[in-house]
Amino acid sequence: MRTHSINPWDQRYGDAQYYYGTEPNDFLRDHVRVFPVGGEILSLGEGEGRNAVFLSKMGFKVSAVDGSQVGLNKMQVLAARHKVQVTPILADLQNYQIREMSWDGVISIWCHLPRDLRRLVHQSVVRGLKVGGVFLLEAYRPEQLEYKTGGPASVELLMTMSELRQELMGLEWTHCDEIIRDVHEGVGHFGKSAVVQMIGVKRESL
Repeated sequence: MRTHSINPWDQRYGDAQYYYGTEPNDFLRDHVRVFPVGGEILSLGEGEGRNAVFLSKMGFKVSAVDGSQVGLNKMQVLAARHKVQVTPILADLQNYQIREMSWDGVISIWCHLPRDLRRLVHQSVVRGLKVGGVFLLEAYRPEQLEYKTGGPASVELLMTMSELRQELMGLEWTHCDEIIRDVHEGVGHFGKSAVVQMIGVKRESL
């Protein structure tokens, strides 16, 4: 008898409650003006849609990639509630091809991937940005394992600024920081956290 594995993210997003809340990530909200006005933005690992809906409300054309159909369905409900549109893309980032020279912005908010896959995705991000396009990331770093207030339990999925600089060569960094800050996003993120925050601009075609 054939059985189908259950997507753990479908399970996490299965409740009516939004696991990470419905408000945008603080770092994204505070730096949203770095993106070209009205541009096309791709969100990696968007989840239930809070960041994509926020960007759409700000006048951007947003496409959101996630491996959870349940999460994307909730994103569409949230988008309808705010009377905006977001293009959903159901895909595992291992198989998703980022179109080259196509995006005015790409965001990665808590999108934690195995190290080898992350390198490939980040290389694709650089190729996928138009000249003048902006990449914005916030992620947990290894010190987060001491805080246990959200994020992966495996150090392999966590990021450092030095690793990200190598993986995202071709961008000019306008913001790079490793800080401890309070993160309160739904029930998923709930307190003092060790994070890395980065904003990079693609200045020339590669």
